[in-house]
Amino acid sequence: MIELKHVHKAFGSNKVLRGVNLTIESGTSMVVIGGSGTGKSICLKSILGLVSPDSGTITLDGKDVTNVRRSERDSFLARFGMLFQGGALFDSLPVWQNVAFRLLRGSLKRPKDEARTIAIEKLRRVGLKKEVADLFPAELSGGMQKRVGLARAIAAEPEIIFFDEPTTGLDPIMSGVINDLIREIVVEMGATAMTITHDMTSVRAIADNVAMLHDGVIQWTGPVAKMDESGDPYLEQFIHGSAEGPIESVR
Repeated sequence: MIELKHVHKAFGSNKVLRGVNLTIESGTSMVVIGGSGTGKSICLKSILGLVSPDSGTITLDGKDVTNVRRSERDSFLARFGMLFQGGALFDSLPVWQNVAFRLLRGSLKRPKDEARTIAIEKLRRVGLKKEVADLFPAELSGGMQKRVGLARAIAAEPEIIFFDEPTTGLDPIMSGVINDLIREIVVEMGATAMTITHDMTSVRAIADNVAMLHDGVIQWTGPVAKMDESGDPYLEQFIHGSAEGPIESVR
């Protein structure tokens, strides 16, 4: 579904991506891990077309989308759903309009009543009652806001869903709830998923495959079941959180 080949991206002298090669198969859940500043977010933004790589190619379903034209952007983004790290809810809009945001405008626009009905159904799917629809984000707990963000991510029935640090700021119990919801929804929808996270509990809960991004390259990739026996010192250090070991430049 998604393939990155030799993707490079630098900001001035800061070479963030140094030749990323990554394949995400259709209908699978890929989790990209790595330390802060290793390029995970830039990798995600490159796939979304929010950042243009300096070189390399990104293909979606076999089509080169490395530099999406402005005229094609709406139809391109319509295939994606996104759960943002901080929720990114609009404080001035009631919950249902947050969930239905993409259904009220642009290429996915639906009649308002229909958009509201879809929003309420998606809220129900993530465990929120109909009464929540007319509340505002400030009236919700952090866990509820994260559920609203998840409902918005799936509102348009996307083929591909991106999750940016989905459990950040949540307690362990709510993190577990969100992980379970993500896994259930991805399987239920048959969607392709890509998650970036530091949370190893999330990795084990939602991943089919794992890729470790270190110093701008994919250091290791494979099934989540093989992660603990990878033999890769960088991955092992990241999993176990040790301050000692081999993590240094691989250049």
